[in-house]
Amino acid sequence: MSRKAHERINHKERAIEKRDKMLKHDISSERATVEEVFDNATFMVIYSLLKKGILGELNGVVNAGKESRVYWGKDLKGKDLAVKVYLTSSAEFKKGMLKYIHGDYRFKRVKHDTKSLIFTWAKKEFRNLEQAYNVNIRVPKPIAVKNNVLVMEFIGKEGIRAPSLKNFYPKNPDKIYKMILNYVKTLYQKADLIHGDLSEYNIMIWNKTPVIFDMSQAVPSTHPLADELLKRDIENINKFFKRLNVKVYPIKKACKMVVNKNN
Repeated sequence: MSRKAHERINHKERAIEKRDKMLKHDISSERATVEEVFDNATFMVIYSLLKKGILGELNGVVNAGKESRVYWGKDLKGKDLAVKVYLTSSAEFKKGMLKYIHGDYRFKRVKHDTKSLIFTWAKKEFRNLEQAYNVNIRVPKPIAVKNNVLVMEFIGKEGIRAPSLKNFYPKNPDKIYKMILNYVKTLYQKADLIHGDLSEYNIMIWNKTPVIFDMSQAVPSTHPLADELLKRDIENINKFFKRLNVKVYPIKKACKMVVNKNN
């Protein structure tokens, strides 16, 4: 056999070996991710949702963060659902949770172990979505919550989520800005809630309409941080729309518009 033939065979063998190593890494990485999200308790929650007919099937991940994963699901009629699974193994955001839970009259006497806090966090998001949805604010419709799993309306189509405002500049930014401020006002006056972390990252655009999501940290107007959080929400929105050359309201005026029922 010629030297060149030997080299070609050796090169091909090295390529196959490299491919196999990469494949093994991908499989082990995927398995680690599944095991991180779907521990036995979470598997049982998903199973109970399937058994009750709330969930028909569960597909792939559509969004992944440090605290949770959002999966594309379907109900028994084939309608798209978003299934948000909070990671019970994640203790990183425990301290961040507490400032939004403490002072919220709806969630008193919460245990401070990580699992109890995460279960409360999921219930809090469900409750906040419910209050917002009931006053006709465009949010994902909440469907069910159990332990660390939240089932809600899927904003998007066929497993592809709607783009966030950060990645989808609207053609009519002035109109969208005013719609979002009206959401903030309605949320405050009719749902007695302040989003608390509103920005272009947690507003989707779907059918030319803004849709607010990630509602877990929202607090009632009686919360000790209410004024600070409201101001921050409006500052974030103003900062984003200023970049789109929208003439935004001054912070003080915008806050007054939100709080004052006569405006």
